[in-house]
Amino acid sequence: DITALNPQDRVRAGMGFVPQVNNTFPSMSCEENLEMGAFIRDDDIADTMAQVYDLFPILKDKRRQAAGELSGGQRQQLAVGRALMTRPSLLMLDEPTAGVSPIVMDELFDRIIAIARGGLPILMVEQNAKQAMAIADKAYVLVQGANAHTGSGKELMANDEVRRTFLGG
Repeated sequence: DITALNPQDRVRAGMGFVPQVNNTFPSMSCEENLEMGAFIRDDDIADTMAQVYDLFPILKDKRRQAAGELSGGQRQQLAVGRALMTRPSLLMLDEPTAGVSPIVMDELFDRIIAIARGGLPILMVEQNAKQAMAIADKAYVLVQGANAHTGSGKELMANDEVRRTFLGG
């Protein structure tokens, strides 16, 4: 039960969270944003920073640029990178592809897949149900806040009712 924990203690417990909006410090550089992500750490963050830059090369190119000058997709990458700087045991993403172009959305999903394949569990809320289910080990379809369907992404995509009602066919 984490309800009594303040945000810092939740991070210390291993929770990395990327909110849908207002998820960067716009006046700070990309590098400063990533450093802020490591606020709970007292060890050398250089290796983690290098891993984030490997995962999101555009952030290395723009490391001295203010986050507020980045495109929406680049800000999302920065927000995910900042969450990874805590070395979480669970990464939670709230609508990571909201408001980004289809090309950037595909890139973000590719990076999310790479993170998950690296062994980090990801809990993601996503409106783009088809793409999210295509990569989900386990998926939940919520209707008015209640769980209506549960299964692997592939199982739910094969479910006629889910496909008809939520996936447009």
